Amino acid sequence: MIRVLLAEDMHMVRGALVALLELEPDIKVVAEVGTGDEIVPAALASEPDVAVIDVELPGVDGLTAAAELRRRVPRCRVLVVTSYGRPGNVRKAFAAQASGFVVKDAPPERLADAIRRVAAGERVIDPQLAVAALEAVDSPLKPRELEVLRRFSEGEDVEQIAKALFLSAGTVRNYLTGIVATLHARNRLHAVRIAQDAGWL
Repeated sequence: MIRVLLAEDMHMVRGALVALLELEPDIKVVAEVGTGDEIVPAALASEPDVAVIDVELPGVDGLTAAAELRRRVPRCRVLVVTSYGRPGNVRKAFAAQASGFVVKDAPPERLADAIRRVAAGERVIDPQLAVAALEAVDSPLKPRELEVLRRFSEGEDVEQIAKALFLSAGTVRNYLTGIVATLHARNRLHAVRIAQDAGWL
């Protein structure tokens, strides 16, 4: 019997996934959580073979939680499930030592099959995601530009970024303008989205 921990913040989706997995004769959901913070404690208590983790979770995000889970409970394999099939997330998932990555709109039987394969020690990735991840390009932004954009993406304003990086506010604004131009973005928020989707942040 494959013991599964399920981490999904949307109650209806989580309930549907549990119901689907419980129909499988060789899979048992032994824990279900709605936030990233609950994953490691639940895994320590329930000793799952596979943790099925959504990327977008409240509190600690799914990929950060996956990396911590692999460190604290190394025998538990991680299968990342998300509605966001971004190439950057695929790379981040495998950097966090995830064993698989599937999108939520895949057929239900694909999830069960992925759980079985991950439990058996295989690596699983949706073929289209694999191609997209391989085709993804390296960041055209310099390290300082990435740092400015990362801080902006985390909600810091120009003055806060300037103070943290020992720059003038004008220099930070120039960096942000240059970043928008380099990424061919519509504005700063669009630049953040482009960088996040590509896995540069």
